[in-house]
Amino acid sequence: MIKKITTLIVLGIFIFMSSQTNAQRYGTAAGLRLGSNDFSRTVGITAQQRILKNITIEGIAQSDFSRNTTLHLLLERHRPIISKRFNYYYGLGYSLGWEESNIKNPATMEIITTYGNNTNGIDLIGGIEMTILNTTVSLDYKPNFNMSGREEFYRGQVGISVRTVIVKSKAQDKKRRQRAREKRKKNRTPLFEGLRERFKKN
Repeated sequence: MIKKITTLIVLGIFIFMSSQTNAQRYGTAAGLRLGSNDFSRTVGITAQQRILKNITIEGIAQSDFSRNTTLHLLLERHRPIISKRFNYYYGLGYSLGWEESNIKNPATMEIITTYGNNTNGIDLIGGIEMTILNTTVSLDYKPNFNMSGREEFYRGQVGISVRTVIVKSKAQDKKRRQRAREKRKKNRTPLFEGLRERFKKN
């Protein structure tokens, strides 16, 4: 099972890297996320960082302040729907946490609930987002596939996130170009020094 999951992650990363579409209006954004499923309602913090032209890393920390607290790290690919301000995204990642687990006993027709279970699993995510007035609002669905620590193999969660744009994509691209120019300038050999080195070798 672990081999299959590893293959899925590698395949997903390959697909993400192959795209060249620019979809985000932000480089760095952070804010709040509200999550909901059949087991709990969570409040959390979310931060997204663009690492390639249309690829972001998102970190989520969320809790219901009772029996479920989880941490998530996701790699996401963004594609525009109408413009850079309105796009959809999907991705996958890894999660760990401390969760409740429900075990059904058919003999007694009871459901035994335990909590404080150390869990880890694989996440998928799909959603839409809109950026306006330096604020990004998104709606997503995040399925989780448990690898250990929980009786239920699958749990889905609907989330609404509101993030403030900290660094715009244009500013991030400008800094990247400046660093690249400075690096090229630093590594460039002056013309006369290059000729002098050639004559020395001869």
